[in-house]
Amino acid sequence: MTLTRRRAIAIALASMTAGFPVLAEELISTDSSNLALSGYDPVAYFTQSKPVEGSPDINLEWQGANWQFASPEHRAMFADNPDKYAPRYGGFCAGGMSLGRKTVVDPEAWMIVDGKLFMGGSHGAIAYMEKDTDEKIAKADKNWETLGVTN
Repeated sequence: MTLTRRRAIAIALASMTAGFPVLAEELISTDSSNLALSGYDPVAYFTQSKPVEGSPDINLEWQGANWQFASPEHRAMFADNPDKYAPRYGGFCAGGMSLGRKTVVDPEAWMIVDGKLFMGGSHGAIAYMEKDTDEKIAKADKNWETLGVTN
């Protein structure tokens, strides 16, 4: 891929996420109701290989955010091992994090790499992450650490 094309992709990704600033001190991406992943079940990405909306009646508070699940079994799985099921970077966009930005996500835009859930601000952000994935994850990891958090 040419340098010009890489820059164009980076600019496009930045413009897609630029309208959604997030406070730097937030550890988990939440909506105005303090709901993580817009109410989607984080375990379902692993067990059903697709986004599934959780139920407000099947919830759990973790790291100061409210998480919803599609079943009591999924809630129990998450409670037993939240680090396995919670999305990387507190649920912020992996593509944005690779560029040093904390941005909100679309629960329909996601990928699992090496058993870890990564969210995207859009399907375009996931497509961006799918090229040179290891390099972009390494950059995102470093940027996340720079913010003083680990995941």
